[in-house]
Formats: sequence, C-alpha cells, structure tokens
Amino acid sequence: MSNVGSPTHRLVDDFVAPPCDDWVQILYQDEHILLIDKPSGLLSLSGKNPQNWDSVHHRLVHGRLVYGQAGFTSAFPEAKLPHRLDLGTSGVMVVALNAASAKHLNQQFQAGTIQKRYLAMLEGWVTEEHGQISGAIAKDAQLFPRVKLCPITGKVSLSEYQVLRRLSEPKRTLVQFTPRTGRTHQLRIHSLSFGHPILGCDLYQSAHSEQLAARLLLHASDLYFVHPANDEAIHGHSPCPF
Repeated sequence: MSNVGSPTHRLVDDFVAPPCDDWVQILYQDEHILLIDKPSGLLSLSGKNPQNWDSVHHRLVHGRLVYGQAGFTSAFPEAKLPHRLDLGTSGVMVVALNAASAKHLNQQFQAGTIQKRYLAMLEGWVTEEHGQISGAIAKDAQLFPRVKLCPITGKVSLSEYQVLRRLSEPKRTLVQFTPRTGRTHQLRIHSLSFGHPILGCDLYQSAHSEQLAARLLLHASDLYFVHPANDEAIHGHSPCPF
C-alpha cells in the first residue's frame, strides 16, 4: 500500500496516558458480574509506569468515577477483568466480581465461545458490502507496542466485516466488525492491511487517517456470553458514540 506510513524510529515503553475525566458507566449489575461502558482514553489496567495508575480496574477497586443507576458507586474490591479494551477503544466490557465468576468467564474467552462486535469508522469507501480479513499476527519486537502481519511467526487471525454506511467529505465507511479470533490490535492492523485504516489510530495509519479523528474511532458495541452463575445467555450493548 503506497499511502501507508511506517514509523522510522523505535517505539519505547515510556508512554504516559493523558488524563481521562470521563466516568465508567455501569450498564448492568448483579452480585457476580458488571457490564460497563468504558470511555475512550482510559486504560483497562494500570500500567507499569506509575504515572499510568488511572484505569478501569483501579476505578472499580477504589470507587472512582464509576457511575450507576443510583449515581456514583462505591468500590468493588474483588473486581477482575476477564478481558480488556485498548486505551483508545470505547465500549462494553464484562467485569467479574468474584474469583468463581472470573474463572468461568476466562474459560469462555479461552474457548472462543464469547462473541464480540465492534463498530469502526474506516478511511475511504470499502468496496464490498461484507467480507473477511485474514492475516497471521505476530509481535513486532522492533516497534513495540505494534504488532505485524507475518505468515511464519504469526498466529492465525480472522476478522469479518459488514458495511453499515458510506459517508463523504471525507470519504469514510462505518463498518461492523466481528472478530473470530482475539489477537492484540487485530482490528486495527487488519483494517490497515486491506487499505482502510481506522480513523484516529496512532499506530496503524495512512498518511492522513490519524488526523481525521480526535480519538480512535473503534467501539465495542456488543458482547454475547453465558452468565457465570446461572448459564443464562447475556447480551451486553453499548450505543456507538460516533
């Protein structure tokens, strides 16, 4: 792809996340799990850098900026995150409130029985109405925290997409992604690989795609799983903010 920019310097792990004043919103709550809506710009877990202490997990455990139906909530000291969203990604996450729930949910994620759907705004007009993007994904030791497509060392990865809307000025496409595997940065690098990077992405971009949005336009809209206590089918949904 001739218009894809590649960093010419080595990335180091000295990133400090900007402050995030948006709160974590509770979408559903019982004694076993929470469904929450994570804002863009908030880490899922606190980072190794002590300046990156603020995160979804820290707020839940310490009761900071977490908003429920009755207002700001108290702490959830036993909260655990069976899965995470990238810093820039917003949307629905499931939180385990005890060790048994965490174990059950982790088993579902490892078995691949949990279905996730995302909405993303891509650069340009995607030609096909739906399709699949494949490409084995491996860590890129020279450009941390990026990953790369590598058929030799990479793990098999598959993302399905459905075009929802094509927009103009500038040309862009709103798509629904259904990832069939759960690799790090999968949707971001797959979008770049077929010529339509996600707007606002700072790691996998074309010459202009990062500048076309103030944030990463990737949103976890839907999560389907089995409740860890009663095997009830659960559908978590977060409306798209863009």
